[in-house]
Parts: sequence; structure tokens; C-alpha cells
Amino acid sequence: MTTTTQTRPLDPDALMSFVFRAVEEVGAALNAALVVMGDELGYYRSLAEHGASTPHELADRTGTDAHYAREWLNAQAAGSYVEYDGATGRYLLPPEQVVAFTDPDSPAYLCGLFQIAHGTIRDTPSIVAAARSGDGVGWHEHNADVHVGCERFFAPSYQAHLVAEWLPACDGVVAKLTAGGRVADVGCGHGASTVLMAQAFPGSRFVGSDYHRASIETARERASDAGLTNTEFVTEPAQAVDGAGFDLVTTFDCLHDMGDPVGAARHIRGLLGDDGTWMIVEPAAGDRVEDNLNPVGRAYYGFSTLLCTPTSLAQDVGLALGTQAGPARIRDVVTAGGFSRFRLVAQTPFNNVFEVRP
Repeated sequence: MTTTTQTRPLDPDALMSFVFRAVEEVGAALNAALVVMGDELGYYRSLAEHGASTPHELADRTGTDAHYAREWLNAQAAGSYVEYDGATGRYLLPPEQVVAFTDPDSPAYLCGLFQIAHGTIRDTPSIVAAARSGDGVGWHEHNADVHVGCERFFAPSYQAHLVAEWLPACDGVVAKLTAGGRVADVGCGHGASTVLMAQAFPGSRFVGSDYHRASIETARERASDAGLTNTEFVTEPAQAVDGAGFDLVTTFDCLHDMGDPVGAARHIRGLLGDDGTWMIVEPAAGDRVEDNLNPVGRAYYGFSTLLCTPTSLAQDVGLALGTQAGPARIRDVVTAGGFSRFRLVAQTPFNNVFEVRP
């Protein structure tokens, strides 16, 4: 029996349309490095402070070479990141881009997103090797731009939403923390979430944990710089955090990275008191692939392939939920871990927030 596969004829116009789209994407890939460059050299900050500038003016103010400033500005203008005035030869950073590239307190701040993308791309050779062997690549094996960029990307959103919206959306949590509760921030990374909560609720006690020792060292520095006395940080994986009777356990953008999220859920169930709450913050995602075929989903699937899935596969069990796990898969994990109540309580363009109760 012979079968044939029918395909439509080649459309030359569609082919060239795709080629030009691909060229645009190559420019976008290179632009990740250019944004990191502009951030590190102070180009964006200088343009924001001084307004429309020539390449020589930008170079003089930032102590850099004018040739590099000229080509960087032209690349930014070609991508509509800056505006070019041919009559004056000056380049202007629009007010929207001023916020996106110079205001780290804004949830629209993008430098961290480009930094983590740039760092992730640089580690591609190790991911290619792991894809061939089926091994993983641990979070600790990535370069510092991945770790620092991750904090810089997520921290502004936490600052904008965590205390003002996400914690109040969970039943009774704010009252417990105001009265003086106990909180475990599991997978805390550099401690941005822990520090924010500890500042907002000085009467509560907070312990942040992460298996990555260098991140915990940074978290301790962050807490010390903030003058906090109600925090401690420990180098432990999720399944090894000590204690019981916590009022709140939090996991910020890390459950999908864990090798054994079900095991972590069981352990967190043991950490919580009978009336405790587990607040899970995960990347925004729908349950079906087609729900995530959009710009945010595309970026997250990219991070999932090159960063999050390899991180999970490098650990015991290696469940590899993926960055776009979706609410249904998260519900399955927490249910298997011994929880009975699960609900979506908040959303942003980049995150889903879940309240989980015993």
C-alpha cells in the first residue's frame, strides 16, 4: 500500500516574505546584545538625560568611542528604538523607551529581559550538547547575565504588584503578616521578593532559600543593604527547607524549573500550618499550546528550551514542566502534593498568580 503526502505548491512571494521576516529576526537577535551594550555603556541613560544627541555628543558624555556610538545609534534607529532626525543628524530616545530602558522601578523596564536573553543565548553550545545526550544544564552552570538579568526582569513586576495586589488577593494573608507571621520564600534567587515582603511586614519573619549558593550570597547582601533584621537566607533545595507551621510559603517563577515539583509540593505542604497559604507565581501561560502562540509565549518557549527545561533535567526526577506549563498542569502538581484548594487570583502580561491551600 502506497501513501502520498499532498503539499501545496511553493509560493515564491510567500517565500520572499518569510526571508525578509527572517532578516528582521536576525536583526532582533543582534539587538539583544545591542541593548545590553547600550545599558552597560550608559547610552540610554545619557539620551534620556540630555535629549536628542549626535554620535559624538553621546560618545563624549559616556566616555566611549564615537564610531561605536554612531553604529549603535543607527542600529537602534533602524529598529525604531530611537528616532533619527536627518536634518540635524541627531538621535532621540522617545519617552516610552526612556521608561523601558532607564526606569528600573517600572514594570515596563526591559533591560533585565534583554540581559537574561543575551546570557541565555551565549550558553547555547552547552544546551545543544545536552539536547543530544538528554542531560540537563543546571542554573548554576549559566553565566552571570542569566542570574542578574532574571532578577532585573522580574523584580520591577514584583515591586509593582506583590505587596499591593498579589498578597491581598490571597485570603487572610495580609492580616496574618501584619500581625506577625512566618514566611518561607522557596527558590528566592537574589531575594528581591523576600526583601519586598520583609520591608512591607516588619513584624513577620522571613526565610529565603535557594540551592544556588551565589544567589543566596547576593540575597544576604540585598537584605543587609536594606537594613532588614527580620530575614535569613539559606542554601537549600526546595525539598530540604526546614520548619513547620509557616503562615505563607511563596515560589516566584521557579516551580517549573524544579526537577521534582511534586516532591517540592509535598514538602511545602509539610511546611505550612493547617490554615497556611502557598502563593505560586509562574510565567503567564494557557493550558493549550495554541493559547501560547503569541509574542509572550514565544519568548517563554524560547527560555523554556534554552534555560528552564535544561535546569529541570539537571535535577533528580527531571519532570521538565516547561515555562508554559499552564494552570492545569500546575494544579495537577499541587494536587499530587497533597493540596485540595487551588485558584488563580491575579494575572499580569508576564505572570499567573495562584493561591493554594491545604
